[in-house]
Amino acid sequence: MGVTRTPTGLTQGSRTKGGIGESTMRPDGTLKVTGEFAYASDLWHEDMLWGYTLRSPHAHAEIVSIDTSQALAQAGVHAVLTYDDLPTDTKNYGLEIQDTPVLAHGRVRHHGEPVALVAADHPETARRAAAKIRVEYAELPLVTDEASATADDAPLLHPGRDDHHAAHVPHPNIVHRQPIVRGDVGAARARADVIVSGEYEVGMQDQAFLGPESGLAVPAEDGGVDLYIATQWLHADLRQIAPVLGLPEKKVRMTLSGVGGAFGGREDLSMQIHACLLALRTGKPVKIVYNRFESFFGHVHRHPAKLRYEHGATRDGRITHMTCRIVLDGGAYASSSPAVVGNASSLSAGPYVIDNVDIEAIALYTNNPPCGAMRGFGAVQACFAYEAQMDRLADELGMDPVEFRQINAMSQGTIMPTGQAVDSPAPVAELLRRVKAMPMPPEKQWETAGEGADIRALPGGLSNTTHGEGVVRGVGYAVGIKNVGFSEGFDDYSTARVRLEVVAGEPVAVVHTAMAEVGQGGVTVHAQIARTELGVTRVTINPADTRVGSAGSTSASRQTYVTGGAIKHTCEAVRERVLEMGRRKFGTHHPAWATAELLLEGCKVVTDGGEVLASVADVLEDESVDIELEWRHRPTEALDLRTGQGQGHVQYSFAAHRAVVEVDTELGLVKVIELACAQDVGKALNPLSVTGQIQGGTTQGLGLAVMEEIVVDPATAKVRNPSFTDYLIPTILDTPVIPVDVLELADEHAPYGLRGVGEAPTLSSTPAVVAAIRAASGLALQRVPVRPEHITGT
Repeated sequence: MGVTRTPTGLTQGSRTKGGIGESTMRPDGTLKVTGEFAYASDLWHEDMLWGYTLRSPHAHAEIVSIDTSQALAQAGVHAVLTYDDLPTDTKNYGLEIQDTPVLAHGRVRHHGEPVALVAADHPETARRAAAKIRVEYAELPLVTDEASATADDAPLLHPGRDDHHAAHVPHPNIVHRQPIVRGDVGAARARADVIVSGEYEVGMQDQAFLGPESGLAVPAEDGGVDLYIATQWLHADLRQIAPVLGLPEKKVRMTLSGVGGAFGGREDLSMQIHACLLALRTGKPVKIVYNRFESFFGHVHRHPAKLRYEHGATRDGRITHMTCRIVLDGGAYASSSPAVVGNASSLSAGPYVIDNVDIEAIALYTNNPPCGAMRGFGAVQACFAYEAQMDRLADELGMDPVEFRQINAMSQGTIMPTGQAVDSPAPVAELLRRVKAMPMPPEKQWETAGEGADIRALPGGLSNTTHGEGVVRGVGYAVGIKNVGFSEGFDDYSTARVRLEVVAGEPVAVVHTAMAEVGQGGVTVHAQIARTELGVTRVTINPADTRVGSAGSTSASRQTYVTGGAIKHTCEAVRERVLEMGRRKFGTHHPAWATAELLLEGCKVVTDGGEVLASVADVLEDESVDIELEWRHRPTEALDLRTGQGQGHVQYSFAAHRAVVEVDTELGLVKVIELACAQDVGKALNPLSVTGQIQGGTTQGLGLAVMEEIVVDPATAKVRNPSFTDYLIPTILDTPVIPVDVLELADEHAPYGLRGVGEAPTLSSTPAVVAAIRAASGLALQRVPVRPEHITGT
């Protein structure tokens, strides 16, 4: 299901086959489906060693001593490294704040923190040697929540911190704080006819990518190292790796290997530095592949959150004011917590017109697992809370929940709580209308099917736990707002190198970027852009590496916008160079070379009227055009640390969901029957990929709603379920039908009018599912994931 609107900003070459707007085949699709695609875990070198990491069994402890002698004595072991073996004075790293030790020194701050490294000639040998390292610990008091983190006598997890956020927080165990104040909340509260308040909680979700952390480091003859790695941002990795190794960046050469999913969990380093250290120490290639248990400790997770909201509204359904306080648990190290705080606060009001707000968001340092980037990046937690509040307000006013949202929906020109105007389409009310108008799924078919009923359609039906007793259907709605791209003054740019040459008589475009293809389909879209702008059918996408300038991170729904924009920009420069060459060679033979608007289409130079002037092959002959350029979106600015005012974001995206669920109220079991979505994408460069992104994000939101949570023991701060046996993610049997209605309203500021797609559906799917469960059960349900005991009360 889809509706197409013609966007602004389309350039030449739009008629080229395989260009933007078509659902072209993914170049890696067949290999992935057949199992032939080479992931980073498949890397191999004839002479390689295997690396293994020894991790802390404690969440907070002093390291009294480390004895590696027994490990070193084991046959087949080539190296054992601890903090004392690090080659330079730079022993920490971090995306924003360099507070994460390469290997623990003095103390460990979370369960599973790396303490020592082993390189051996077999992975089992490395594991056994690591088990022989003797570490004496003295356990320290734990910091696990806001009360223990901010108490007067709280242990300081990072004493003496001097990062740029430190001066603006009321306690050293607070990573970052962002208030946002606008309007007059007190006066607005006095005008409100109804006021609702609620406290909400979001559990710790894992990215749960299927390909574990893995890579291969190969020492080079020049004293450097070549690293083949699954990551989301090659150049950010490089910036953190090189100083620890004591090498210039040009001697740390990085190439992207096959990435088995990411969702934010690969933005931070995992085994990159460890593999390089072992390779440089042994003089041999070293491969590290985490098992699933290690993977849960080797990357950051979604911040668990506690949120307290108050909303007021007048009797006619207009929201008067909002206050909220959001507490994010950042765990032991900063990662990207400051940016997550910025997102959570600036998007905490949702896609609504609210003129009076008082907002505070903070992230804590605790001894819980480190948290950082995950799809939705702070906006997911806020959306769960504010959408619950919208339903409560509608109920208090006796209004339809969709109608209430539409009355208050923002539109183009709305002023955000930060004072920023939304300067592109914001079709919030229309998305709600569309998703509500989508056909409802059939009623309980199992109820009328008699003996032929398929009990697998029932909640818990796969386990034969119910035959329909106590099963109630519920419907819920939600809508969310997500920023696109890096924000708050970050220099968000990408680099593209494009070469146009003639091969076997046919022009071929070669596109080279450092974009990490993590499954989102960027390599497909990049080829489509090159075909569109250069009018060629053959496009080669070079492997991503650090030989070309940075493409930024594959996150924040930014790659199609920013790296796509860089490719478009560079292709335009290549096209102009080709046209200049053509004018020099053929301009005297035809006046159209000088007077007409010229395009490249079908491997030819044509006028805008379609007249062919020359083939691109004849223009180039044995020459090539090779250009590398950077491209940036419009600048943003940091939010004021007192008022939260500022032009913080470059673009917003919107999605709405309707969930239909069936709940066995006696057993507390939930079956999501359908999860429909309507989303504005600006311009669908590849419609099939867009639909896939929306359905994937929706499924991840479903997981948070009813099953996904890393369980941390509050008494020990240890992770209790680091496996796919105990950490559950939706399978095909849990995933419902996901009809998608795509709206295309162009953002005139973006390339082709596009809007980032991948994150927005992750926001509203979670609260829509929970709203439907509330409708079926009559329960408040203020925490996700919703568990059976929350429904049954047992």
